[in-house]
Amino acid sequence: MQTEFQDRLAVITGASSGIGLALCAALLPRGVKVLAMSRTAGDLPTLQQIYGERLQWCAGDVTREEDLQELARRAAALGRVDYLVPNAGIAEMADSLDMPAFERQWAVNGAGALNTLAALRGELANPASVVFVGSFLTGSSFPGLAACIASKAALAAQARTLAVEFARYDVRINLVSPGPTATSMWDNLGLSDGELDDVADTLGKRLLPGHFLDASAVANVIIFQLSQGARGVYGQDWKVDNGYTLG
Repeated sequence: MQTEFQDRLAVITGASSGIGLALCAALLPRGVKVLAMSRTAGDLPTLQQIYGERLQWCAGDVTREEDLQELARRAAALGRVDYLVPNAGIAEMADSLDMPAFERQWAVNGAGALNTLAALRGELANPASVVFVGSFLTGSSFPGLAACIASKAALAAQARTLAVEFARYDVRINLVSPGPTATSMWDNLGLSDGELDDVADTLGKRLLPGHFLDASAVANVIIFQLSQGARGVYGQDWKVDNGYTLG
């Protein structure tokens, strides 16, 4: 049975693992053509074995302008972009006044996401939907992650105004902000196993089901944001956090 997603084109960055990979895995069975960008292929080859040319990979880094321009060229060769999800992101534990740490994270989480939209704006279909990936922590604090939180908060502020500016082009812009999600991001924070266990225990106490999200739960909300079911939604930041921010 055909759906609204059949033969649409989605561009997803940070697609080789975690939420990006889960989003690819959820869109492809719906008939979407996916152009996935990431620094490494990760687990994408497994999906390519199943879906063939409907999944194409573009090796690249969202902090490199030439890589984003190559992504735009690849997208133009495939047709108009119906769905854009600038998902690439990093998190790094650092002192809250460590400006180099902020600049590294802003380069990916903020500027990288915005520059992805800038590079692809001329390839967007009408209508089209853009979903940025924020963070559940933008309204709270977490020692050591101030730079990551700030980069995502700035992205959210930009997205609200972009939603107004792009509405005239029949392009909807929104955010989905995941809560604690079981992805490899936690392994890259530089914490020991014991420290990770302590963080997981602290976070878990505020999660209503008592456990981290799986990436597919976040991907499903992003898909709804992309769909016509959310056609009246503009500039909103949907928290998908297993109830963390209710505590």
